[in-house]
Amino acid sequence: MATKKSKSKSTAKKKGARTPNKAFMKPLQPDKALAEVVGSKPIPRTEITKRIWAYIKKKGLQDAKNRRNINADAALKLVFNGRSKVNMFEMTKLVAKHCK
Repeated sequence: MATKKSKSKSTAKKKGARTPNKAFMKPLQPDKALAEVVGSKPIPRTEITKRIWAYIKKKGLQDAKNRRNINADAALKLVFNGRSKVNMFEMTKLVAKHCK
């Protein structure tokens, strides 16, 4: 008795390109402390994160032993509420407080 193979792969609908969430693409105005790191123009939240990571890598602020930690310089201490060491997961929460 022969069994038929399902055609689920060929008949399944193809998903289109992934559309970005509009909340992430909304331009946010950085405050004075964050503007020293990412610039003063309104930019999306995703771009803010990219620019902060570019700043961290340019200045070599990522901890050598534990790469998840960021050692803040003077400009980032203002953004991180005076903390000198921040976990990368805490960083986004702290940065969100500096965007309008």
